[in-house]
Amino acid sequence: MSSESIQTKWAAFLPLITVFFFWGFVAASNDILIPVFKKAFDLTQGQSQLVSVAFYVAYTVGSLIYMFISHLTKGDIINRIGYKNSLALGLSISALGTLLFYPAANSGSFELMLSGLFIVGLGFSLQQTVANPLAIVLGPVSTGSQRLTMAGGINNLGTTVGPLIVSFAIFGSATSSNTDASIESVKIPYLVLGAAFLLVAFLLKMSSIPDRIVSDEIEVEDIAKETKSALHFPQLVLGMIAIFVYVGVEVSTASNLPAYLEKNLGFLTKDIAPYVSLYWASLMIGRWTGAVEVFTENKGMQKVLKFILPYLAFGVFLGVNAIAQHDLAPFYVYALIILVLIAADIMSKGNPATMLLLFSVLGIVALAIGMATEGMVSVYAFTSVGLFCSTLWPCIFTLAIAGLGKSTNQGSNFLIMMIMGGGIVSWIQGLVADATTIHFSYIVGVMCFAYLAFYAWRVSGILKSQGISFDNKSSASH
Repeated sequence: MSSESIQTKWAAFLPLITVFFFWGFVAASNDILIPVFKKAFDLTQGQSQLVSVAFYVAYTVGSLIYMFISHLTKGDIINRIGYKNSLALGLSISALGTLLFYPAANSGSFELMLSGLFIVGLGFSLQQTVANPLAIVLGPVSTGSQRLTMAGGINNLGTTVGPLIVSFAIFGSATSSNTDASIESVKIPYLVLGAAFLLVAFLLKMSSIPDRIVSDEIEVEDIAKETKSALHFPQLVLGMIAIFVYVGVEVSTASNLPAYLEKNLGFLTKDIAPYVSLYWASLMIGRWTGAVEVFTENKGMQKVLKFILPYLAFGVFLGVNAIAQHDLAPFYVYALIILVLIAADIMSKGNPATMLLLFSVLGIVALAIGMATEGMVSVYAFTSVGLFCSTLWPCIFTLAIAGLGKSTNQGSNFLIMMIMGGGIVSWIQGLVADATTIHFSYIVGVMCFAYLAFYAWRVSGILKSQGISFDNKSSASH
């Protein structure tokens, strides 16, 4: 590895992770829009879910547009216009989407609101294609997955505070249980968000983020790798399925949790929000834990941070819910479950394949316990799936694009396209729940984790056959 990549390039990395925050902020805030739109436009429950459909389908459509333009221009469009320009363009597209909220609110048009969300998602698709590989290469390849984990932790900070801020802006209170809000109250928060997109786009243009990826991983000597389609690499093809089922199990576990709490445990709707919040905060807890190698190479300090950062993230969750005036008493026991996460993270030794295998197995165990028990034990088991999903995205992403050379951007785009699994797997679990019970429907998640465990085992052999290994953290991945 070149000497320039020995340390994480913080001057470039810190501005980059602002876009990760926005992704989480908007995605989680969509849950606040659903009850508002449902009441304002007199929608059925199914129609209200078009909010999520419009947003997540945009990722796939954006990826297809990227592929089409690259094909027409006979070259990778991101490499042509540069990484900073691509990020700024993605943010500008998302800002354009937020502008539609103003005429949509004035005219009372649900379709125009959905169009705005769709355009925001299109911009996010381009940002994701650029930002994920950038986070990996802004420092040593051996800690690339940890940097992506840290960026994911910032994403989940957005999922934690986003609903609170948007709810306060729309309803004038810190809770989202009151949906007596005019549709006009939506436009100002999203216009402010659009202005923030444009400001960050300008700051990123002025930052030290590189316009091209330059690293030992990308600048391979094998000319064949430079001309291959990304789909020729088995680690990517299998990784695309892995991203599909990972996003699927992450989203479906959370989206089916409210129905389980209501129908099986008799929770009132107003009491569900803190548990859904805990699920998404669990991803933040896990990602902060998995990112400690980015901060220091000192092994002793890393061990200390492995215990400090997850409980700091847990404290953020408690603080946010205290502001929202939720009862915190049921959540203190969760501090013990976090110890399981810490132990698994230490055992993985930072190897993305090992971490993917361990956390997938723990995900299966958590779902099995949830399905085999009742009451609060099952609630904590299902919620802890968030802990074990927390580092899977960076692990899969790092393994899937390893060794792709100049096909890295194309491979990244294929992976972003598979985010649609969040909607499809959730729909499949819903069908299983209708045919059996919500409790049993979590078998779908078990099957998703089983494939992820298989991918962790299989991709290790594939990469080793290509001369790529993540076992030696002091070396490059060749």
